[in-house]
Amino acid sequence: MKLDKLILKIQPLEGAIGYTFKDKKMLLTALTHTSYINENRHSNFEHNERLEFLGDAILDVIVSEYLFKAFPELPEGDLTKLRAAVVCEPVLARISKTMNIGQYLLLGKGEALTGGRNRISLLENTFEALTGAIYLDGGLEKASAFVMQFMKKEICNVRQGKYFRDYKTALQEEVQKKGTGNCRKKDPIDIHYDIIDAEGPDHDKVFVVSVTVNDEIWGRGRGKSKKEAEQQAARVALEGIKK
Repeated sequence: MKLDKLILKIQPLEGAIGYTFKDKKMLLTALTHTSYINENRHSNFEHNERLEFLGDAILDVIVSEYLFKAFPELPEGDLTKLRAAVVCEPVLARISKTMNIGQYLLLGKGEALTGGRNRISLLENTFEALTGAIYLDGGLEKASAFVMQFMKKEICNVRQGKYFRDYKTALQEEVQKKGTGNCRKKDPIDIHYDIIDAEGPDHDKVFVVSVTVNDEIWGRGRGKSKKEAEQQAARVALEGIKK
C-alpha cells in the first residue's frame, strides 16, 4: 500500500489521541510493528522500536513530574511505587484499548492472524511509541498533554487500590521485612529475574522467567512479555511466602 494511502487510513486516530501530527510519517512509524517491515522491506519508513525506547523514557519524566507536583506529601519511596503502578504494561495496554489503537496498527500477516491487535505487550509498546512520536513532533508540552489526559484517571484508580498490584515491588518489600532463610532482615538481599525459556515463534512468543532470592529460585512465571512473566514469577514467590 502506498504511503499516502497508509497515512489516510491511520489519520482518524489523531482524534482519539487528541493530537494532530505535523509530520504524518511520524504517526505512521509509531504504529508500525517490526513484523510489517519484515514483510514489506521496501517500505520507506521504519518500525516503532526506536520511538518506543524514547517514549518509555519520556513517559517516566512526564508522570514523575506530575506525581512530584500533585502529591507533595509523599516521600520518594511512595512516589516510586505509584509511578511503577501506573507506568506498567496492564495500564498502558488498557489506555491503548480505549483509543482502539489496535485497529490502526500496521502488522505482518502472521502477527495479525495470531491476535497481535489485542496483545497486551504490543499495545503497551505502541503507547510508548506514540508518546515518543508526539514528543519529537510537538515537544514535551504536547507529549505531556497526551499522556496525562489518560494518566490522571489511572493514578486516581491506583491510589484507591482499584486494580493492578506491582508484585515485584511487593516481593521486594516482603523479603526485606521478613528476611530469608539464614539471612537476617538487616543482611543484604539479592533478588533478580532471569529468562529461562522463550517458547513459540517470534510473532507469538511466550517468555518463562524465574525469580531468584539469594541464589535460590523462589518462583517461575510465564507471559507474553518479559515484564508480564517477571510479575507472574514475583506473584508465585509471594504466594510461597504466605503459605
